[in-house]
Amino acid sequence: VAAIGSCAGVWHFGTGLSILSYALYAAVAGGLLAIIALVLSRRAGARTRRLNLFAIVVSLLFTAYLGNQIVTARSVPAIHDAATDLDDLPQFSKLGVRSDNLEKIPDNNRPELAELDPESRWKALHREAYADLRPLRLLQNPEQVLRRVEALARDRSWEVANVDADAGLLEATDTTTFFRFKDDIVVRVRPDPARRNGSVVDMRSISRVGGSDIGVNAKRIRAFLQDLQASAA
Repeated sequence: VAAIGSCAGVWHFGTGLSILSYALYAAVAGGLLAIIALVLSRRAGARTRRLNLFAIVVSLLFTAYLGNQIVTARSVPAIHDAATDLDDLPQFSKLGVRSDNLEKIPDNNRPELAELDPESRWKALHREAYADLRPLRLLQNPEQVLRRVEALARDRSWEVANVDADAGLLEATDTTTFFRFKDDIVVRVRPDPARRNGSVVDMRSISRVGGSDIGVNAKRIRAFLQDLQASAA
């Protein structure tokens, strides 16, 4: 219901997320009531016991899902922009970057972060959480790699907005499953100066709304580059 309302424009996505938090409490309470009912219904019919067991299972699954989301959210920084090269960021050509992209970067009550400007603070948090995100080097030339990048993007049902062979860029939008959040992606393919006919692939993924992406953008980059590397092997 929370996701459907947000997708339909009935309420702001923030309201939908708040509904989910209340749903967690409701699921826990419902599960406890179902357990109590199961204990009290030991002499009841099999159908009643099955219904109580079903309610307990549903409550546990829902609680586990939301609990996992909360744990994940607390384990990653509240940022929504992830990239493989922070010193030479892949730039969008057709899709724009949200105007407030670096306005609300948290300092997590850390003095060394509080004294930094927003962009430097974002880079510091990013490096701490996503140090594994790095450029991918491939043996194939940029033209071949960009074709494979486009194929992988379309296989994922991303909405491809721009493919520029001269600039070595692909821009696309990925829509998340439940809340239908839209995240913009740019993949940059350039010649590898250290390897003849090789390529260097960089990627950036930005959420259009929200403060924290719960690690979704970094996860997307990891998965895409892993598939790209596997396809080029």
